Amino acid sequence: MLYPLKFKPIYKDKIWGGEKIRTNLGLDFSPLTNCGELWALSGVPGCQSEIVNGFLAGNELNEILEIYMDELVGESVFEKHKTEFPLLIKIIDANDYLSIQVHPDDALARIRKLENGKTEMWYILDAAPGAELITGFNQEVSRDMYLERLKEKRLKEILNTEKVSKGDLFFIPAGRVHALGPGILLAEIQQTADTTYRIYDWDRLDSLGKSRELHTDLALEAIDFKVYDSYRTPYREIPNQSAPLVNCPYFTTNLLSVNVPVEKDYSDLDSFVIYLCIGGKAGIATATDCVSIGPGEALLLPAVMENITLKPDPVCKILEIYVS
Repeated sequence: MLYPLKFKPIYKDKIWGGEKIRTNLGLDFSPLTNCGELWALSGVPGCQSEIVNGFLAGNELNEILEIYMDELVGESVFEKHKTEFPLLIKIIDANDYLSIQVHPDDALARIRKLENGKTEMWYILDAAPGAELITGFNQEVSRDMYLERLKEKRLKEILNTEKVSKGDLFFIPAGRVHALGPGILLAEIQQTADTTYRIYDWDRLDSLGKSRELHTDLALEAIDFKVYDSYRTPYREIPNQSAPLVNCPYFTTNLLSVNVPVEKDYSDLDSFVIYLCIGGKAGIATATDCVSIGPGEALLLPAVMENITLKPDPVCKILEIYVS
């Protein structure tokens, strides 16, 4: 019988990474020195999450998906995605500017023989004073203007910059130019895809004195050049209830901020549910078991599990994620 599944973290060293995954979340990524990403739950080939609890311990996510199919992910999800788990859950620590980049949408991904496009969302877990990120354009931009500013290394002048604080929320649809600035720790929910078109990398060099590859031509066809009135996503926190954050065709994410036991009924949901703990600790109790999670840990509730009780210890914040 399926049960709540915990996973071994996957750590990624990045040129722009830092120490916050260790210092803020209490997770040890040794022997890496600049941990930029923690993949809390992944079905990406070659980087699949490994189960660490119960009788399925030692199996990778896609291995059990092949066995349990719709029991694990839900009938509609399995019908659409088959044996590919549709979401990738990350924690990102930006100790320096990430490259200015863009992701293709599903249509362009299919043309280019890629599995999926990449739409994502960011929930800010921590931000240094004055920390900022880039998302979209700050004015109407033509392709010619964009290419001219890129060539002159003045691209940032036409990009929208946002000062950020803990708890801020940003939805990043495929096609939106974006970049994280230094001092930001965040949770990222995204489609299972790892295609990034790097537009500009601040002229930096790696430890070998080499610059990273840019994808100027590939990025050009992916970019949404429209300017939008607002790039932040507003929400209202509701104590001990699921507060809606993002609802898009690829995922639904809610915020659970709890200080008393909360019973959850997922009987009407034809999907798995992921709990990503972003603060405090909690136990997830079923009729037969109780599994604990802490900061930076992800728990997968199989689609066949309809009822659980969330028990904060003594308080907890969780991102509740599923496909609707």
